[in-house]
Amino acid sequence: MTTNKLHWTAVCKTADILPGTGVCALVDDRHIAIFRLGAASYHAIDNIDPRSGASVLSRGLLGNLGERIVVASPLYKNHFDLSTGECLETPEHSVRTYSVQIRDEDVFVAVS
Repeated sequence: MTTNKLHWTAVCKTADILPGTGVCALVDDRHIAIFRLGAASYHAIDNIDPRSGASVLSRGLLGNLGERIVVASPLYKNHFDLSTGECLETPEHSVRTYSVQIRDEDVFVAVS
């Protein structure tokens, strides 16, 4: 049985992400969008918009649809659930999510 080990990478300082915004980082050749919600809640998803292929999701608008916290793609306005990566309009365009940890003032993202 094989197990996937997580590889944690420091991507930025907490102060580099203003609450209610996102940043993009290149981690193991993946474009990853890291979002900060409020003072201490962080989420990470693929940054590539699956519909356009552009690396833009970190620039999307954060909000909520019902109980779901989402980012709206700046290009086609599709909504991606930050907890699951699901694209609410077209689930076949869903993206991956990544674990985020804060250590001291550093933001780490894990990929397997």
